[in-house]
Amino acid sequence: MKHGKKYLDAVKKVDRSVEYPPQDACALVKTLASAKFDETVEVHVRLNLKKSQSVRDTVVLPHQFRGEKRVLVFCKPERVKEAMEFGAAFAGDAELIEKIKGGWLDFDIAVATPDMMKDVGKLGMVLGRRGLMPNPKTGTVTNDLKAALAELRKGRTEFRSDKTCIVHLAIGKISMAAEQIAENLTVIIDEINRKRPADAKGEFVTSVYLAPTMGPSVRVLTAKNEKR
Repeated sequence: MKHGKKYLDAVKKVDRSVEYPPQDACALVKTLASAKFDETVEVHVRLNLKKSQSVRDTVVLPHQFRGEKRVLVFCKPERVKEAMEFGAAFAGDAELIEKIKGGWLDFDIAVATPDMMKDVGKLGMVLGRRGLMPNPKTGTVTNDLKAALAELRKGRTEFRSDKTCIVHLAIGKISMAAEQIAENLTVIIDEINRKRPADAKGEFVTSVYLAPTMGPSVRVLTAKNEKR
């Protein structure tokens, strides 16, 4: 792959033989961005998982960097008013399901009450491909709409390991202070470690990299690496 001059100049700032402490890594990443827009800071965490294992959960980062989420709630008619009062952008049952079947997807997160999942399950092919399918493991299938909507609207973010055992997640913007990005990084690493499968063997987090949208990556020193 050919890279432009700005990218190649940024690469020169990174020592590939060094694992940078989190605070230093976040400060360095801020210097690697060269785009005219406010680049996103992404973290890529490689995990030691068996083929049968995965890691999936949600987290509320201490420093938010995205606009408020548009939450859709699948619920029975008698709970529509409640959902809207607690901050849902859309709420309903059959009518919304048919609308989504027709191709409408103008929302960021979907929540469902348990009694709606039989009907919502029919949207599996549509919502599943986009990561929008409500799931009890991520708190998006619940009867407690007030708590769920409060967290989702202020930035509760889902993370999951992919087929290559890597968690990819946006944790900030280049315009944020390095300290804020570092705090978000610490929270997500702690949450990932908390979800370690009981039968996972050996080192769980094997590597952590930070990168701006258009720049090179920086390897982060993790707790397990500090012991070497």
